[in-house]
Amino acid sequence: MTLQQTGTAADSPVPAPSTSRRTQRTARRRAYKYLPTGAWWVVSVCVAVLFLYPLYILLSQSLKSRSEAAQTPPTLVPHSLSFDNFAQLGSNAGGLSLTHSLGNSLFVTLSTTIITVIVTTMAGYAFAKLPFRGSKLAFFVTLITFMVPFQAIITPIYLTLNNIGLQNNLFGVTLVLTTFNLPFGIFLMRNSFAAIPPSLEEAAMIDGAGVFGAMWRVMLPNAIPGIVSTALLTFFAAWNDFFASLILITDQSKYTLPVSLGILSAGQNNAVDWGLLEAGVAVTVIPCVVIYLVLQKYYNAGLLSGAVK
Repeated sequence: MTLQQTGTAADSPVPAPSTSRRTQRTARRRAYKYLPTGAWWVVSVCVAVLFLYPLYILLSQSLKSRSEAAQTPPTLVPHSLSFDNFAQLGSNAGGLSLTHSLGNSLFVTLSTTIITVIVTTMAGYAFAKLPFRGSKLAFFVTLITFMVPFQAIITPIYLTLNNIGLQNNLFGVTLVLTTFNLPFGIFLMRNSFAAIPPSLEEAAMIDGAGVFGAMWRVMLPNAIPGIVSTALLTFFAAWNDFFASLILITDQSKYTLPVSLGILSAGQNNAVDWGLLEAGVAVTVIPCVVIYLVLQKYYNAGLLSGAVK
């Protein structure tokens, strides 16, 4: 009798899981499905806050009054918006005219960028499309200059500029910054031109275009991302340069904006005008951010030129 009962119990169907268990399993599956997306958004928001918070502090400090900007601890939100700090940039703060320094920085930066783009475009095209005897060695030597630190040769640079009459001259600073931005610019432009199919250049020459005509009409429009990347990197390097301008310029009226801000940050009589200082830093940072946001598509494409074939 016991065996029959046992067999009957074994043959009986297993009850189906309850509706609550099915709901829990479905919820788990959905959670596992959306968990990577949610984690990605959390990490992205944290990184965005990490980068945007300093910019917010910079702008909030520059929009505070002088007394509020000097408060300790500082306030996160300005009690009242004040544009006096930006208005004082043109005045002689500590004997420095930040507006005049801004003009010096614009001259050095734009001159360096234009010269670098022209020279690197010509050199990059020659290395990529016009190989000559010893071109690989010349390109290798160009890349080796990456390993030469600027600070290690500042003394011979200073003496050379002094001998040719370009020491304490903004054009001399322009030449120095151009020289140190050429190697990476040539590297970028060479890769940009090398990534363009040779058939485009050959078709242009069959149609009667010369070497310069093929480069100007066919190759150059296809190398726009590389040109933009070279221009942006050169612009940022020259705009934010502090060391070369500080060493090679001795006349206070020829100081660039980073040097003037560095002197201003030291303060007078151990007193720093934080509002004025942050306003100057904002003028330095905002153009770089705006230019990068506008041209980031070309910048990213230029850095990846030649990486994938």
